Amino acid sequence: MRCLILLLAAATASSQTAPQTRISRITEDLRGVSAVSQKIAWASGTHGTYLRTTDGHLWIPDHVPAADILDFRGIVAFSADEAFLMSSGPGDQSRIYYTADAGRHWQLQFTNTNPKGFFDSMVFWDRTHGIVLGDPIPDETGTPKFELLLTDDGQTWTPIPPSQLPPALEGEAAFAASNTCLAIVADREGHDFSRVISVPKKNGASAPEGTDPNMWFATGGRAARVFHSPDRGRTWEVFDTPIIHGPDSAGIFSLAFRDATHGVIAGGDYKLPQQDGPNLAFTAEGGKTWTLSKIFPQSYFSAAAYDRKTKSNNKDEARDRLFLVGTNFIYDFRPPKNPTRISAQKKSDSQFNAISPYPQGGALAVGPKGTIITVP
Repeated sequence: MRCLILLLAAATASSQTAPQTRISRITEDLRGVSAVSQKIAWASGTHGTYLRTTDGHLWIPDHVPAADILDFRGIVAFSADEAFLMSSGPGDQSRIYYTADAGRHWQLQFTNTNPKGFFDSMVFWDRTHGIVLGDPIPDETGTPKFELLLTDDGQTWTPIPPSQLPPALEGEAAFAASNTCLAIVADREGHDFSRVISVPKKNGASAPEGTDPNMWFATGGRAARVFHSPDRGRTWEVFDTPIIHGPDSAGIFSLAFRDATHGVIAGGDYKLPQQDGPNLAFTAEGGKTWTLSKIFPQSYFSAAAYDRKTKSNNKDEARDRLFLVGTNFIYDFRPPKNPTRISAQKKSDSQFNAISPYPQGGALAVGPKGTIITVP
């Protein structure tokens, strides 16, 4: 990245382009967010809570029936009516729900029956092809392996056989901080997923035609590593990174890829959020090698996301707009300009957890106490 110094002032754009705080009318901790368009978006959080907007301004909160003990850390939406929810928690508190009617009815699609299971992140290529990541659980030999579930029909979820997965290190896990420790290549054009068709694969699974087959997930704790599959989970390779790790509170919390080669990892130690890096690194080799950012100062980052309207240039990743979410700020990188620090309004204790880019550009962020903010 070309930017070396972070601005300490909040954004000073005009009222038409300045970040806008939205009223959610709840006090739940929000960690999941999915922007379908500038008007349609969903968010999710503690105590079985989810929210939905159809005009980009008014957010309607609701609860999944009989899910008050669940913490919905991940949500992926495809329209004002259709969305998937992922809860994170030990054992059967990790679940996957689905609605096709704007939340009037929720279908419980999967419950984790392993008491050591813990879901961390969920992503989708299209409305019927998705993947969920969970913390390591021992396989039949006692070797810890990360749990990965695939769906090819948007209804049933099938584990990737542990024999296909690399072993995890003792004390290594993933972070369910922002639903971004699992990544695929972002859709850059805002395609209508309902028109995507599937083609059969040799192993009997199916995949959405015209989409990138790569997937990555990032870890923390004893190690800060990136796991990469070039073929939707059939084969894997693992790469070390220079991100801080060691304590169970430190490591990579988020990763994002703008194409098959260029990506970013971000993290730190959430118990020491003001501690300087190394908390941010970039790759131009699909995750094989990582270069630490020279940006100073750094801090704990819970989420990273590329702007979906950015026109990629494989020779110069510094042209991409990038969002980084800190505890009480969002950095908006618009190279070659210095990044802008977006903070909560004065006399506000608003903080941030997660972010979702709009297909048309800009992003939507959420956080504790029902915080919702739009970044044009």
